[in-house]
Amino acid sequence: MANRLFQSIIHQMKDAIDRTIGVIDDKGVVIACSELGKIGENLSLDLINVSTSEAFVFGGNTHKAIESSQLGEYYTFVSGIDPMAERYANVLSISFSNIKYYYDEKYDRGNFVKNVILDNILPGDIYLKSRELHFNTDVSRVVLLIRTTEASDIVVYDIVQNLFPDKAKDFVISINETDIALVKETAKDIDAKDVENLALSIADTLSGEFYTRVVIGIGSPVDNIKDLAKSFKEAQASLEVGKVFDTDKTIVSYSNLGIARLIYQLPTTLCETFLREIFKRGSIQSLDQETLFTIQKFFENNLNVSETSRKLFVHRNTLVYRLEKIKRITGLDLREFDHAIVFKIALMVSKYLQVNPIKY
Repeated sequence: MANRLFQSIIHQMKDAIDRTIGVIDDKGVVIACSELGKIGENLSLDLINVSTSEAFVFGGNTHKAIESSQLGEYYTFVSGIDPMAERYANVLSISFSNIKYYYDEKYDRGNFVKNVILDNILPGDIYLKSRELHFNTDVSRVVLLIRTTEASDIVVYDIVQNLFPDKAKDFVISINETDIALVKETAKDIDAKDVENLALSIADTLSGEFYTRVVIGIGSPVDNIKDLAKSFKEAQASLEVGKVFDTDKTIVSYSNLGIARLIYQLPTTLCETFLREIFKRGSIQSLDQETLFTIQKFFENNLNVSETSRKLFVHRNTLVYRLEKIKRITGLDLREFDHAIVFKIALMVSKYLQVNPIKY
Protein backbone atom coordinates (compact mmCIF):
# COMPACT_ATOMS: atom_id res chain seq x y z
CA MET A 1 0.00 0.00 0.00
CA ALA A 2 2.89 2.40 0.79
CA ASN A 3 4.37 1.68 -2.64
CA ARG A 4 1.23 2.86 -4.42
CA LEU A 5 0.99 5.89 -2.15
CA PHE A 6 4.59 6.96 -2.84
CA GLN A 7 4.25 6.32 -6.58
CA SER A 8 1.12 8.44 -6.76
CA ILE A 9 2.90 11.42 -5.16
CA ILE A 10 6.01 11.01 -7.31
CA HIS A 11 3.82 10.95 -10.44
CA GLN A 12 2.40 14.33 -9.43
CA MET A 13 5.85 15.77 -8.64
CA LYS A 14 7.94 14.50 -11.54
CA ASP A 15 7.17 17.45 -13.85
CA ALA A 16 8.05 19.98 -11.13
CA ILE A 17 11.44 18.40 -10.36
CA ASP A 18 13.87 18.01 -13.26
CA ARG A 19 15.59 15.02 -11.63
CA THR A 20 14.99 11.32 -11.22
CA ILE A 21 13.28 10.92 -7.86
CA GLY A 22 12.09 7.86 -5.99
CA VAL A 23 11.80 5.81 -2.80
CA ILE A 24 13.72 2.71 -1.71
CA ASP A 25 12.92 0.26 1.07
CA ASP A 26 15.23 -0.98 3.82
CA LYS A 27 16.84 -3.50 1.42
CA GLY A 28 17.79 -0.82 -1.11
CA VAL A 29 15.10 -1.87 -3.62
CA VAL A 30 13.39 0.90 -5.58
CA ILE A 31 9.66 0.71 -4.75
CA ALA A 32 8.56 3.96 -6.44
CA CYS A 33 10.29 6.14 -9.04
CA SER A 34 9.67 8.85 -11.62
CA GLU A 35 11.34 6.50 -14.14
CA LEU A 36 9.05 3.48 -14.05
CA GLY A 37 11.73 1.21 -15.52
CA LYS A 38 13.84 1.57 -12.37
CA ILE A 39 11.15 0.16 -10.06
CA GLY A 40 12.38 -3.15 -8.69
CA GLU A 41 16.07 -2.34 -9.12
CA ASN A 42 18.40 -2.84 -6.18
CA LEU A 43 20.68 0.14 -5.60
CA SER A 44 23.01 -2.03 -3.45
CA LEU A 45 23.06 0.40 -0.52
CA ASP A 46 24.47 -0.82 2.79
CA LEU A 47 21.54 0.62 4.77
CA ILE A 48 22.23 -1.49 7.85
CA ASN A 49 25.01 0.88 8.89
CA VAL A 50 23.04 4.04 8.13
CA SER A 51 22.12 5.44 11.55
CA THR A 52 21.48 9.07 10.72
CA SER A 53 18.45 11.02 9.66
CA GLU A 54 20.65 13.45 7.71
CA ALA A 55 20.87 13.34 3.92
CA PHE A 56 23.72 11.22 2.54
CA VAL A 57 25.23 10.49 -0.87
CA PHE A 58 25.64 7.11 -2.56
CA GLY A 59 26.13 6.05 -6.17
CA GLY A 60 25.46 9.46 -7.66
CA ASN A 61 22.22 9.93 -5.71
CA THR A 62 21.32 11.92 -2.59
CA HIS A 63 19.27 9.96 -0.04
CA LYS A 64 17.19 10.98 2.98
CA ALA A 65 15.21 8.86 5.45
CA ILE A 66 11.43 9.37 5.46
CA GLU A 67 10.97 10.63 8.99
CA SER A 68 7.48 9.41 9.98
CA SER A 69 8.54 5.81 9.33
CA GLN A 70 10.96 4.02 11.60
CA LEU A 71 14.50 5.12 10.71
CA GLY A 72 15.75 2.71 8.06
CA GLU A 73 12.31 1.67 6.80
CA TYR A 74 12.05 3.96 3.73
CA TYR A 75 14.44 6.42 2.03
CA THR A 76 13.82 8.92 -0.70
CA PHE A 77 16.46 9.51 -3.37
CA VAL A 78 17.22 12.24 -5.92
CA SER A 79 19.72 11.94 -8.76
CA GLY A 80 22.75 14.18 -8.23
CA ILE A 81 25.04 15.03 -5.33
CA ASP A 82 24.87 18.84 -5.48
CA PRO A 83 23.23 21.13 -2.88
CA MET A 84 20.02 21.31 -4.95
CA ALA A 85 19.72 17.51 -4.88
CA GLU A 86 20.02 17.63 -1.08
CA ARG A 87 17.26 20.27 -0.91
CA TYR A 88 14.99 18.16 -3.11
CA ALA A 89 15.70 15.10 -0.95
CA ASN A 90 14.81 17.02 2.23
CA VAL A 91 11.60 18.41 0.72
CA LEU A 92 10.56 14.97 -0.56
CA SER A 93 11.32 13.39 2.83
CA ILE A 94 9.08 15.90 4.63
CA SER A 95 6.32 15.53 2.03
CA PHE A 96 6.33 11.73 2.11
CA SER A 97 6.56 11.79 5.90
CA ASN A 98 3.45 13.93 6.31
CA ILE A 99 1.50 12.03 3.67
CA LYS A 100 2.38 8.65 5.18
CA TYR A 101 1.44 9.91 8.65
CA TYR A 102 -2.02 11.03 7.54
CA TYR A 103 -2.49 7.90 5.46
CA ASP A 104 -1.63 5.67 8.43
CA GLU A 105 -3.90 7.75 10.64
CA LYS A 106 -6.80 7.19 8.27
CA TYR A 107 -6.27 3.69 6.90
CA ASP A 108 -3.84 1.75 9.10
CA ARG A 109 -5.61 -0.95 11.14
CA GLY A 110 -2.83 -1.14 13.72
CA ASN A 111 -3.13 2.58 14.41
CA PHE A 112 -6.90 2.19 14.65
CA VAL A 113 -6.58 -0.60 17.24
CA LYS A 114 -4.07 1.48 19.20
CA ASN A 115 -6.54 4.38 19.34
CA VAL A 116 -9.27 2.00 20.50
CA ILE A 117 -7.30 0.46 23.39
CA LEU A 118 -6.00 3.86 24.51
CA ASP A 119 -9.51 5.39 24.41
CA ASN A 120 -8.41 7.94 21.81
CA ILE A 121 -11.50 7.44 19.65
CA LEU A 122 -15.12 8.18 20.47
CA PRO A 123 -17.30 5.07 20.99
CA GLY A 124 -19.67 6.22 18.25
CA ASP A 125 -16.80 6.50 15.76
CA ILE A 126 -15.43 3.01 16.41
CA TYR A 127 -18.00 1.21 14.23
CA LEU A 128 -17.85 3.84 11.49
CA LYS A 129 -14.06 3.46 11.31
CA SER A 130 -14.35 -0.34 11.48
CA ARG A 131 -16.61 -0.41 8.42
CA GLU A 132 -14.27 1.93 6.58
CA LEU A 133 -11.31 -0.38 7.31
CA HIS A 134 -13.35 -3.61 6.80
CA PHE A 135 -12.38 -4.52 10.34
CA ASN A 136 -14.16 -7.46 11.97
CA THR A 137 -15.67 -6.09 15.17
CA ASP A 138 -17.36 -9.20 16.56
CA VAL A 139 -14.56 -11.70 17.09
CA SER A 140 -13.10 -12.62 20.46
CA ARG A 141 -9.86 -10.84 21.37
CA VAL A 142 -7.69 -10.42 24.45
CA VAL A 143 -5.03 -7.85 25.34
CA LEU A 144 -1.66 -8.91 26.72
CA LEU A 145 0.62 -6.15 28.01
CA ILE A 146 4.30 -7.09 27.77
CA ARG A 147 6.65 -5.03 29.94
CA THR A 148 10.45 -5.28 29.84
CA THR A 149 11.90 -5.15 33.36
CA GLU A 150 15.49 -4.29 32.49
CA ALA A 151 17.37 -2.37 29.81
CA SER A 152 18.23 -4.47 26.76
CA ASP A 153 19.63 -4.05 23.28
CA ILE A 154 17.01 -6.46 22.00
CA VAL A 155 14.05 -4.86 20.19
CA VAL A 156 11.20 -6.72 21.90
CA TYR A 157 8.63 -5.15 19.57
CA ASP A 158 10.22 -6.79 16.51
CA ILE A 159 10.49 -10.17 18.23
CA VAL A 160 6.84 -10.19 19.31
CA GLN A 161 5.78 -9.08 15.84
CA ASN A 162 7.70 -12.00 14.34
CA LEU A 163 5.96 -14.36 16.77
CA PHE A 164 2.57 -13.12 15.56
CA PRO A 165 2.99 -12.32 11.84
CA ASP A 166 -0.72 -12.43 10.89
CA LYS A 167 -1.39 -8.69 10.81
CA ALA A 168 -5.01 -9.24 9.80
CA LYS A 169 -5.81 -10.93 13.12
CA ASP A 170 -3.13 -10.00 15.67
CA PHE A 171 -1.85 -6.50 16.42
CA VAL A 172 1.44 -5.67 18.15
CA ILE A 173 1.39 -2.09 19.42
CA SER A 174 4.19 -0.07 20.99
CA ILE A 175 2.79 1.82 24.01
CA ASN A 176 6.02 3.32 25.36
CA GLU A 177 9.69 2.40 25.72
CA THR A 178 8.95 -0.49 28.12
CA ASP A 179 5.40 -1.61 27.24
CA ILE A 180 4.09 -3.48 24.20
CA ALA A 181 0.44 -4.45 23.80
CA LEU A 182 -0.50 -7.62 21.94
CA VAL A 183 -4.12 -7.64 20.81
CA LYS A 184 -4.65 -11.33 20.06
CA GLU A 185 -7.63 -12.84 18.26
CA THR A 186 -8.83 -15.93 20.11
CA ALA A 187 -11.46 -18.63 19.88
CA LYS A 188 -14.84 -17.93 21.46
CA ASP A 189 -14.97 -18.81 25.16
CA ILE A 190 -11.23 -19.52 25.28
CA ASP A 191 -10.03 -21.00 28.55
CA ALA A 192 -8.08 -18.55 30.71
CA LYS A 193 -5.37 -21.18 31.16
CA ASP A 194 -4.76 -21.24 27.40
CA VAL A 195 -4.18 -17.48 27.37
CA GLU A 196 -1.78 -17.79 30.31
CA ASN A 197 0.11 -20.55 28.48
CA LEU A 198 0.39 -18.29 25.43
CA ALA A 199 1.79 -15.49 27.60
CA LEU A 200 4.20 -17.92 29.23
CA SER A 201 5.48 -19.07 25.84
CA ILE A 202 6.18 -15.43 24.89
CA ALA A 203 8.04 -14.80 28.15
CA ASP A 204 10.02 -18.05 27.78
CA THR A 205 11.02 -17.19 24.20
CA LEU A 206 12.23 -13.73 25.21
CA SER A 207 14.16 -14.96 28.24
CA GLY A 208 15.42 -18.26 26.83
CA GLU A 209 16.49 -17.13 23.35
CA PHE A 210 17.10 -13.39 23.79
CA TYR A 211 17.94 -13.13 27.52
CA THR A 212 15.32 -10.44 28.02
CA ARG A 213 13.13 -10.64 31.10
CA VAL A 214 9.54 -9.45 30.84
CA VAL A 215 6.37 -9.54 32.90
CA ILE A 216 3.04 -9.93 31.13
CA GLY A 217 -0.36 -8.69 32.29
CA ILE A 218 -3.46 -10.32 30.83
CA GLY A 219 -6.85 -8.62 30.48
CA SER A 220 -10.18 -10.37 30.12
CA PRO A 221 -11.17 -11.77 26.69
CA VAL A 222 -13.82 -9.59 25.02
CA ASP A 223 -16.22 -10.31 22.15
CA ASN A 224 -16.60 -6.77 20.87
CA ILE A 225 -14.09 -4.19 19.71
CA LYS A 226 -15.51 -1.43 21.92
CA ASP A 227 -14.48 -3.49 24.98
CA LEU A 228 -10.81 -3.74 23.97
CA ALA A 229 -10.01 -0.61 26.00
CA LYS A 230 -11.41 -2.39 29.07
CA SER A 231 -9.22 -5.45 28.44
CA PHE A 232 -6.17 -3.19 28.02
CA LYS A 233 -6.89 -1.36 31.30
CA GLU A 234 -7.23 -4.72 33.04
CA ALA A 235 -3.86 -5.83 31.66
CA GLN A 236 -2.34 -2.58 32.98
CA ALA A 237 -3.97 -3.11 36.38
CA SER A 238 -2.63 -6.68 36.45
CA LEU A 239 0.95 -5.43 36.13
CA GLU A 240 0.48 -2.66 38.70
CA VAL A 241 -1.16 -4.96 41.26
CA GLY A 242 1.39 -7.67 40.49
CA LYS A 243 4.22 -5.28 41.42
CA VAL A 244 2.77 -5.17 44.94
CA PHE A 245 1.31 -8.61 45.65
CA ASP A 246 2.85 -11.02 43.10
CA THR A 247 6.42 -9.81 42.72
CA ASP A 248 7.72 -13.30 41.88
CA LYS A 249 5.26 -13.93 39.04
CA THR A 250 6.05 -13.45 35.35
CA ILE A 251 2.43 -13.81 34.21
CA VAL A 252 -0.31 -11.90 36.04
CA SER A 253 -3.89 -12.40 34.91
CA TYR A 254 -6.63 -9.96 35.87
CA SER A 255 -9.05 -12.83 36.51
CA ASN A 256 -6.70 -14.24 39.18
CA LEU A 257 -6.06 -11.04 41.14
CA GLY A 258 -8.92 -11.71 43.55
CA ILE A 259 -9.08 -9.42 46.57
CA ALA A 260 -5.72 -7.84 45.64
CA ARG A 261 -7.33 -5.67 42.98
CA LEU A 262 -9.91 -4.45 45.51
CA ILE A 263 -7.22 -3.50 48.04
CA TYR A 264 -5.22 -1.73 45.33
CA GLN A 265 -8.14 0.62 44.70
CA LEU A 266 -8.60 1.59 48.35
CA PRO A 267 -7.41 4.99 49.65
CA THR A 268 -4.21 4.63 51.68
CA THR A 269 -5.74 6.52 54.62
CA LEU A 270 -8.55 3.96 54.80
CA CYS A 271 -5.98 1.13 54.72
CA GLU A 272 -4.02 2.65 57.60
CA THR A 273 -7.21 3.07 59.64
CA PHE A 274 -8.05 -0.60 59.02
CA LEU A 275 -4.64 -1.75 60.26
CA ARG A 276 -4.89 0.41 63.39
CA GLU A 277 -8.27 -1.11 64.21
CA ILE A 278 -7.16 -4.71 63.60
CA PHE A 279 -3.72 -4.79 65.21
CA LYS A 280 -2.18 -3.40 68.33
CA ARG A 281 0.27 -0.62 67.50
CA GLY A 282 3.46 -2.08 66.07
CA SER A 283 2.34 -5.69 66.48
CA ILE A 284 2.50 -6.64 62.80
CA GLN A 285 5.90 -4.98 62.44
CA SER A 286 7.22 -7.04 65.39
CA LEU A 287 6.68 -10.34 63.53
CA ASP A 288 10.05 -11.73 62.40
CA GLN A 289 10.72 -13.39 59.03
CA GLU A 290 10.47 -16.91 60.44
CA THR A 291 7.03 -16.16 61.86
CA LEU A 292 5.84 -14.55 58.63
CA PHE A 293 7.09 -17.59 56.68
CA THR A 294 5.18 -19.87 59.07
CA ILE A 295 2.02 -17.81 58.51
CA GLN A 296 2.46 -18.01 54.73
CA LYS A 297 2.80 -21.81 54.81
CA PHE A 298 -0.16 -22.10 57.18
CA PHE A 299 -2.33 -20.22 54.66
CA GLU A 300 -0.96 -22.25 51.72
CA ASN A 301 -1.99 -25.47 53.51
CA ASN A 302 -5.54 -24.26 54.19
CA LEU A 303 -5.04 -23.73 57.96
CA ASN A 304 -4.19 -27.39 58.42
CA VAL A 305 -1.83 -27.69 61.42
CA SER A 306 -0.65 -31.24 60.71
CA GLU A 307 0.04 -30.63 57.00
CA THR A 308 1.81 -27.32 57.69
CA SER A 309 4.08 -28.83 60.36
CA ARG A 310 4.97 -31.63 57.93
CA LYS A 311 5.85 -29.14 55.16
CA LEU A 312 7.89 -27.03 57.60
CA PHE A 313 9.65 -30.14 59.03
CA VAL A 314 8.72 -29.14 62.58
CA HIS A 315 6.84 -30.94 65.33
CA ARG A 316 3.11 -30.24 65.51
CA ASN A 317 3.49 -28.79 69.01
CA THR A 318 6.17 -26.40 67.74
CA LEU A 319 3.76 -25.03 65.15
CA VAL A 320 0.99 -24.73 67.75
CA TYR A 321 3.40 -22.78 69.97
CA ARG A 322 4.17 -20.38 67.10
CA LEU A 323 0.47 -19.87 66.40
CA GLU A 324 -0.14 -19.12 70.09
CA LYS A 325 2.71 -16.60 69.98
CA ILE A 326 1.08 -14.89 66.96
CA LYS A 327 -2.20 -14.78 68.85
CA ARG A 328 -0.54 -13.10 71.86
CA ILE A 329 1.16 -10.49 69.68
CA THR A 330 -1.69 -9.65 67.30
CA GLY A 331 -4.81 -10.78 69.09
CA LEU A 332 -5.80 -13.03 66.15
CA ASP A 333 -5.96 -16.83 66.28
CA LEU A 334 -5.12 -18.11 62.79
CA ARG A 335 -6.74 -21.48 63.52
CA GLU A 336 -10.12 -19.71 63.45
CA PHE A 337 -11.35 -19.09 59.91
CA ASP A 338 -12.70 -15.56 60.52
CA HIS A 339 -9.48 -14.47 62.23
CA ALA A 340 -7.42 -16.02 59.42
CA ILE A 341 -9.35 -14.06 56.76
CA VAL A 342 -8.83 -10.79 58.62
CA PHE A 343 -5.13 -11.52 59.11
CA LYS A 344 -4.62 -12.43 55.44
CA ILE A 345 -6.28 -9.20 54.28
CA ALA A 346 -4.33 -7.18 56.85
CA LEU A 347 -1.01 -8.59 55.59
CA MET A 348 -1.95 -7.62 52.02
CA VAL A 349 -2.99 -4.14 53.13
CA SER A 350 0.30 -3.74 55.01
CA LYS A 351 2.22 -4.76 51.88
CA TYR A 352 0.20 -2.30 49.81
CA LEU A 353 1.04 0.54 52.23
CA GLN A 354 4.75 -0.30 52.03
CA VAL A 355 4.63 0.33 48.28
CA ASN A 356 2.18 3.26 48.48
CA PRO A 357 2.88 5.08 51.76
CA ILE A 358 0.59 7.85 52.96
CA LYS A 359 1.82 11.28 51.90
CA TYR A 360 1.30 13.97 54.48
